[in-house]
Amino acid sequence: MSRLANLRVVDPVLTQLAVGYSNAELIAEYLFPMVEVDKEAGKIPIFGKEKFRIYNTIRALRAKSNRIQPGDIDGKDIILDEHDLEFPIDYREDSEAAFPLRAWATDVVTEGIQLRREKYCADLAQNAANYATSNKIALSGTSQFSHPDSDPEGVIDDGKAAIRQKIAKHPNTMVIGYESWRTLKRHPALKALLSNDSKRLIRKEDLQDIFEIENIVIGMSLYTGANGDVVTDVWGDNIVLAYVPPKRGDSQRLMYDASYGYTLRKKNGLGIDSRTEDGKVEIIRNTDTYRPYLLGADAGYLISDTNAAE
Repeated sequence: MSRLANLRVVDPVLTQLAVGYSNAELIAEYLFPMVEVDKEAGKIPIFGKEKFRIYNTIRALRAKSNRIQPGDIDGKDIILDEHDLEFPIDYREDSEAAFPLRAWATDVVTEGIQLRREKYCADLAQNAANYATSNKIALSGTSQFSHPDSDPEGVIDDGKAAIRQKIAKHPNTMVIGYESWRTLKRHPALKALLSNDSKRLIRKEDLQDIFEIENIVIGMSLYTGANGDVVTDVWGDNIVLAYVPPKRGDSQRLMYDASYGYTLRKKNGLGIDSRTEDGKVEIIRNTDTYRPYLLGADAGYLISDTNAAE
């Protein structure tokens, strides 16, 4: 066992608390589901489009079988990063606290790492440079959703068609930035598509019906600068469409499906450990070894600048 492993005493109770922790505002795993890998570095396969070809499958009597000529399987080099945060608890604070301070410390360091992962994934998904010209659109003028004459349903449908053209599947996931969501739920063209004369705002469930997309989530998370004085949306004024394979029992099977992206995490890479400094300060530390990868940009479509500048 390595010296590092000897020094790191994992707390199973706090680790289980961190594993089970979920911030409802964080949505990155809808686009980049978590898949465990054995090593911090290596190569993962990227498959071609053999499944989309029309093959000659008719076999004549006593003829040889029809053999596929497989294409080369590309691979992508991966390197995972170790992320960690620690929270100090003075023994005097612990004795005076009216709540379980170790659990609170675990929540703080867990949410800190999760929010960093959310920002990491959001930056990947919202970077127009990651998409081919056919898989993105920057709206302007009357096409922006803040304009009453814009056509959100048509823009989304074009995005769905672009993804289908590349991977033969429609997207099943849609991430809407908070400002885009505020605009969409008031859009007159979408309200007109409702089957009743209700004056209410559009709901997320309405968008699932209108756009025919199974998973629609709103990017609600915020982050602040070092001084905490500037609050910014993690998910900007954008919409991301993506095909993400549904979760299966064997997570490794996911790698064979066309997919927008994954977050690769080292197996057993998430854990909470604790140590004591000077006999008076307990340190609660969260460690998570992972990296998100946008592996299949063909399975995604970026709609940016959905609202006109104020």
